[in-house]
Amino acid sequence: MASSAQSPAQNPPKSLDLIAIGRSSVDLYGQQVGGRLEDMASFAKYLGGSPTNTAAGGARLGLRTGLVTRVGADHMGRFIREALEREGVDVTGVVSDPDRLTALVLLGIRDRENFPLIFYRENCADMALDVGDLDPDWLRGAAAVLINGTHLSQPQAFAASMTAARLVKESGGRVVFDIDYRPVLWGLTGRDRGEDRFVAHGGVTSRLREALPLCDLIVGTEEEIHILGGVTDTLAALRAIRALTDAVIVAKRGAAGCAAFPGAIPAALTDGIVVPGFPVEVFNVLGAGDAFMAGFLRGWLRDEPLERCCTWGNACGAIVVSRHGCAPAMPTWPELEWLLSQSNPPHRLRDSAELEHIHWATTRTHRYDELTVLAVDHRSQFEDLVAELGADPERIPVFKTLALRAVEAVADGDDRFGLLLDGRYGFEALASAADDPYWIGRPIEEPKSRPLVFESSADVATELAEWPLNHVVKCLVFYHPDDPADLRERQERQLLRLFDACRKTRHEMLAEVILPADLPVDAMTVARAVRRLYAVGIKPDWWKLEPVADPLAWRNIEAAVLDNDPYCRGVVLLGLSAPEEELLASFQAAAPFGIVKGFAVGRTIFYDAARGWLANRLDDDEVVAMMAGKLKTLVDAWRQARAASGGGAGA
Repeated sequence: MASSAQSPAQNPPKSLDLIAIGRSSVDLYGQQVGGRLEDMASFAKYLGGSPTNTAAGGARLGLRTGLVTRVGADHMGRFIREALEREGVDVTGVVSDPDRLTALVLLGIRDRENFPLIFYRENCADMALDVGDLDPDWLRGAAAVLINGTHLSQPQAFAASMTAARLVKESGGRVVFDIDYRPVLWGLTGRDRGEDRFVAHGGVTSRLREALPLCDLIVGTEEEIHILGGVTDTLAALRAIRALTDAVIVAKRGAAGCAAFPGAIPAALTDGIVVPGFPVEVFNVLGAGDAFMAGFLRGWLRDEPLERCCTWGNACGAIVVSRHGCAPAMPTWPELEWLLSQSNPPHRLRDSAELEHIHWATTRTHRYDELTVLAVDHRSQFEDLVAELGADPERIPVFKTLALRAVEAVADGDDRFGLLLDGRYGFEALASAADDPYWIGRPIEEPKSRPLVFESSADVATELAEWPLNHVVKCLVFYHPDDPADLRERQERQLLRLFDACRKTRHEMLAEVILPADLPVDAMTVARAVRRLYAVGIKPDWWKLEPVADPLAWRNIEAAVLDNDPYCRGVVLLGLSAPEEELLASFQAAAPFGIVKGFAVGRTIFYDAARGWLANRLDDDEVVAMMAGKLKTLVDAWRQARAASGGGAGA
């Protein structure tokens, strides 16, 4: 029987908690639920593959994770790499294969028990992983390695998995084995039976058992325990495994929770360390086991008691079975804490607005301590200008590409910069910005509408479904908390529709609130408007608000935001065509408040340049230089104001 690894307390410090090795694919999830895969019409694209899901899930729970895999040198391979980087997974071990395509999986949700899937894995990149892809020094820096049963089905991948396990083991780390049995990937079923979980096969059992002498932890469903043990009686299978290894064995039992066996196998499953599951409605079981592994390892790799490891694993699995997708459904640590704090959690977890907001807010990528934006999303203003000057409207899109050049001239790749661009006249600029790191916002409202009208189809979600995911949906509303009730409620219903559509299409939302000029304003007005919109259920990722000179107004605004959504990304100041000196003065008032991240200013920067260019008094380079100069002046002024105020310590 193999001996366990030395206690982690005796190991030298490690740079990573966990390196996973094996499958990495793009999951294409059917967006229609309750029918055949044949009848699904659209698919959502997610990160996928069992060890990849666990690496991402572990990172969300605070583990330092890495991944060893191959992806194609193609668009989907770049998607996987970028998604892993956004999750904080170390991609040192992700190899781009120029000869093979990235693996794909098509999945569907038919009912609560049937989840059809098709693996597109013929000669795919990840199954070509071999020993030459391994970085021994990097692997030795891991406290544990996770190997995966599927990757033991191919000789090259088997050798790579075993070599990685030995390298980690020899350096004082631990080896985790996810049995992960998919009969179709061993050639034991038809390709249309990807959802099948068990086919007895002596050859598979023998191959999987070759990993056991290296293992410190083995995790699998009861069916997976059966294939590893070689018999379909769970206790007998556990005993057969125990005869070959003294690793901790964890049997996942679905809704019943799990049972852990750190030593001898008892007379009954209930005599192990049994931890019940969470009584939640099952929406989608796919990915739940990977989430269980991430939660369990969050505890096990930090030497928590096995009971707690099991509880965390069960909780993570319960959250994921309530959601669409695998990797994107993985919970973060705040979500796990929330579920564990509930004495009576809701049966339908996905109906919990609080949990879903925590999930949304804590899985957004990139933190913005500063954001400075050139706003050229104006439409009616440009139309008025070309009409006044007798200019050709076809020149408006060209000017907006010059605005992008102006941002690039100042930003030079700095992702603290951004643009607001519209789809009507700014489409070319939006497309050109697709490869840039800049924040991109895009308006959805009909210009000057009050009550709010959307510039789109009757179903705003249908419009947003056509927008790239990195486009932030900006909505300007002329709104006052003391508007007539019918007007106020009509606008709130529109904003609530938009907020719901943004969440369902996975777009961030920026709410721009401008107070109508004919209504009274005091130090509480904007804060009351913000609180009112939160009260009806709208939690935008960003606010865009008018600059105010009164520090009390900013204190009230900051309190209104933080009281209702401590996860809010923050506020950016709008310009309202204010002269430059007025804007600079407003920066001084806003800078001490951490909730304010910067500005999104338009006409103050671009209007004179646009007028001169459309009148043919300025050429392209002059316009770019003019806008870049004004943008830089505002950026420098904002940063100086922020530094002088103490850096927004109230954030």
